[in-house]
Amino acid sequence: MGTWDIGPFDNDTAADFGGDLDEAALEERESMIRGVLKRAADPADHLDTSDGERAVAAAALVVAQHPDGEPACSNYGPSEPLPELPADLRMLAIDALDQVVSELSELAELWAEAANGPKWRQDITRLRDVLDPLIPPQEDALFGI
Repeated sequence: MGTWDIGPFDNDTAADFGGDLDEAALEERESMIRGVLKRAADPADHLDTSDGERAVAAAALVVAQHPDGEPACSNYGPSEPLPELPADLRMLAIDALDQVVSELSELAELWAEAANGPKWRQDITRLRDVLDPLIPPQEDALFGI
């Protein structure tokens, strides 16, 4: 089937990753998510499609536990509960998402050719912005000089 929509789990690779998480013991799930994000955050020379798809799914799970995040609601994502993920995964997820949309990413290249490519990029940006929100410029000085 391949890819059927732009959501984090709307492709075979990410759906399989969700199933792998469900089959793993609870104490193994955090390290599985960490491993996927690490692999994507630091690609050797390119990030292949399947590593990119798993990274987007893993980042969505990190976002789901962020206070400003939304649940990673999907029929294809993991259905078993995840442990509380450590806060350091947020920076790793940001780095992974940055690589997913970079010139090194085969997934970004494929989406650039797709009709829904801009919408997919918006969705990646939305995930990233939850983890690393833009700080609005301060209008008034806190202290007089």
